[in-house]
Amino acid sequence: MTRKEILAAAEKCVCGDREQDHGSPENNFRLIAEFWHTYLSAKCVAAGVHVQLEPEDVAAMMALLKIARLMSNPEHADSWIDGAGYLACGGEVATLEAKG
Repeated sequence: MTRKEILAAAEKCVCGDREQDHGSPENNFRLIAEFWHTYLSAKCVAAGVHVQLEPEDVAAMMALLKIARLMSNPEHADSWIDGAGYLACGGEVATLEAKG
């Protein structure tokens, strides 16, 4: 796939029906951040250590998940597409929050 095809496919994913299916990235990533906060606080950090996750952290960490998958299978186009989509959503969430 060309970079144009990858970006077009990512645009179709993040600007299409997914918002209807899963809600806005801002709300969905905020909820995921809350769940991850609860899990990490209980499972992974010392007592009294505060874990702060923002919606854009969710997008970045999901992109990292796609990067990890690409390490096993760099030819898997969906991981490239999804990674671009997560980064686009994260960029939008972070820049809109900075303005708001």
